[in-house]
Amino acid sequence: MSDEAGRRRRFDRWRLISPTGAEVVSLRQLSKRERLRVTAPTLFTIINMMSGLSSVLLAFRGEFTFAAVLIAVSIIMDIADGGVARLVGATSPFGLQMDSLADLIAFGFAPAILVHTWALPDYPVISWLAAFFWLGCAAFRLARFNVTVDPTADKRYFVGLPSPAAAAVVMATIFALNQPKAGGYDASLIVPVIVSFVPAVLMVTSIRFRSFRNLLAPTGRAGWVTTGLGVLVIVVGLVLDAGLTGLIIAYGYILQAPLGVLTAPLRERFLGAEAVAPRRERMPSVFLPDTETDSDDAPHEVY
Repeated sequence: MSDEAGRRRRFDRWRLISPTGAEVVSLRQLSKRERLRVTAPTLFTIINMMSGLSSVLLAFRGEFTFAAVLIAVSIIMDIADGGVARLVGATSPFGLQMDSLADLIAFGFAPAILVHTWALPDYPVISWLAAFFWLGCAAFRLARFNVTVDPTADKRYFVGLPSPAAAAVVMATIFALNQPKAGGYDASLIVPVIVSFVPAVLMVTSIRFRSFRNLLAPTGRAGWVTTGLGVLVIVVGLVLDAGLTGLIIAYGYILQAPLGVLTAPLRERFLGAEAVAPRRERMPSVFLPDTETDSDDAPHEVY
């Protein structure tokens, strides 16, 4: 028996077996090219997780600006891992769970620590409550997303504020207010409370936010031109005034939801039904098994 066969036999003792009966394929059974294809999205997810953890460590050291920048890096990596997974056809349940765990660190734990260490250091009880509230809402948002993934749902919208967008509010606010030209930070409670509680609440609501997936994954020449112009405008804005650009992007994304609700009748009238969010059926409970047998009589929700 060769050494290679012996090593293969020893590793076979630790082969994963799925309790559902699904076939578990070891990476050792794949070619190098196929191995790179299926692991490429996870590499971006790992960088996302590392940036989130590094943000936490820097926040404890008082390096709030760099900690906020690392959350921005996590947001970019989170967008990249999903885009790469769709591009190479490597989406999987494992990738979904891995991405959620990384997001909980980068967009749940890291912003909570930033809120605790930067925004409310002189109010220990309030800062602890704000940090815990943020982390709880982020965990709820990610868990709800995992159990309600619907391949037939309208991909143009998210249900609830996405955790990266919520973290962007904290990141952009801290980054802008810590710039030298901002004139220092006012230690009043108004800004910290708004920044820490409003995005957290929006994460657990059923308000729908545009995903702008057509911009992140453009198709056709017009789509690529639109995406290219958008990236150019953002890059120029970051070069000229990074703090203000971050605030406009983060707060503008939140404001587009209520503005979309207010303008929906006009958009539907002049642009057609495709210009507004479609009617959405009430989803089954995420806490209890669905025991209803007559689903046709279930009420509907409109957003």
